[in-house]
Amino acid sequence: MKTTRYSIFALGLILQSPLLRAAETATLIFSDDFERSESQEKTDEPGNGWGTNSKARAGGNKQVDLKDGAMYIAMHPTADHAVSVTHEAEFQNGVVELRFLLENEKDTLGLDFADLKLKEVHAGHLFKVTVGIRKVDIDDLKTGIMDLTLREQKLANTLTPEQKKLIASKKKTFPLKLESGKWYGLRVAISGDRVTVAIDGQDVGSFASEGFAHPTKRMLRLAVPKQAVVDDVKIYSE
Repeated sequence: MKTTRYSIFALGLILQSPLLRAAETATLIFSDDFERSESQEKTDEPGNGWGTNSKARAGGNKQVDLKDGAMYIAMHPTADHAVSVTHEAEFQNGVVELRFLLENEKDTLGLDFADLKLKEVHAGHLFKVTVGIRKVDIDDLKTGIMDLTLREQKLANTLTPEQKKLIASKKKTFPLKLESGKWYGLRVAISGDRVTVAIDGQDVGSFASEGFAHPTKRMLRLAVPKQAVVDDVKIYSE
């Protein structure tokens, strides 16, 4: 009886999960379970429409490896930039779901949403959700630090106190307590000017900022400055 009762309870949690509700109310536009093999082990070969910055930023050295049905991402020692694993995904409001694992306390996984057709910001950056062991950051890049004028002034060290305050207001941090070496389910939902993050079905934080409402998100970048493991990626348009 105990096994049956616990099974029913677990089923109830699943039926209440926002991950399942997303699948019921939105249109799936991309998914990947990484259940495939690479033809060689020298360079990145993620397949299924994924791209990487390893050729430009890591001398072509391998930074993305498919194994055990998951995507292992690790910045090469020679790289001059975090690993960026990209996939086109066009929507206005939507949800990104995936499973992730962080091996070490200082590892992070960033979900960077971009529109390369937008020339008013650096490299099309719109906003980013960064997940670490101890915190989640939600950052409006479009109207914050990636705005070309603000970025140029920051690089020139000429930001005014008011501009620094503006940039700081575009980012919100939420405390978290995860375990290294453990798989978690991540859900990032974008609705109008609000981004909401949940992990394992539990809300972590929600933040509203005008840059989130950019009408067309055209690309998802997985940003990894150290290493991370990713699996079961799903992107929905709502």
